[in-house]
Amino acid sequence: MSPKSFVAEMFGASPIRPLQSHMEKVCACVERLQSFIQAAVDGEWETAARLQQEISTREQEADALKHELRRHLPARLMMAVDRRDVLELLAMQDKVANTAKDIAGLMYGRRMVPPPELAPGMVAFVRRAVAAVMQADRAIEELDELLEAGFRGAEVGKVHQLLDELDQIEADTDRQQVDLRAALMALEARLPPVDVMFLYQTIEWIGDLADRAQRVGSRLHVLMAN
Repeated sequence: MSPKSFVAEMFGASPIRPLQSHMEKVCACVERLQSFIQAAVDGEWETAARLQQEISTREQEADALKHELRRHLPARLMMAVDRRDVLELLAMQDKVANTAKDIAGLMYGRRMVPPPELAPGMVAFVRRAVAAVMQADRAIEELDELLEAGFRGAEVGKVHQLLDELDQIEADTDRQQVDLRAALMALEARLPPVDVMFLYQTIEWIGDLADRAQRVGSRLHVLMAN
């Protein structure tokens, strides 16, 4: 099936379904990041290379669908959600996949192995950041039901609960990021300065992964408030 007919078919079933499909592709990209970082920690670069390529491929698939959605999204959706809101959600979701690709690309390109003192914390950090993305996906998957309910009733409460949990996960990653930075600072004197610089960059981007997942949730809050 061509991308155009694929998108058209999804719009025929539900105007919001293509957005959900894009988020599913984003998750397929992000969920491999935890295994990738574990492989990097273990110095298993053959496994890391395969996972990095899978992350890149999934990001490209999400990117292709993003372009198709932008191209074929009707000017007027004739529904309770504005076209601009759909495009903003799409852009936020896209940044999540881009961040995962950037993290894997940087770490693989430099064959970056976190110091043993940082490795457990980094694995836990990325696990929680990935959890934030998966939680955002759970909320996006409720959009059809939200529309059917007219953004009222029990469905709104269900989505608010999902988004509250997302906020908590993101707050957890904030604390983990602070702890990792402090741990890295304590190691700076005995590590090559360039390695230190890129480790800080990686920590920041993992934090960005959770932040951007939370922004997806924040946009849903705005939709429900309109």
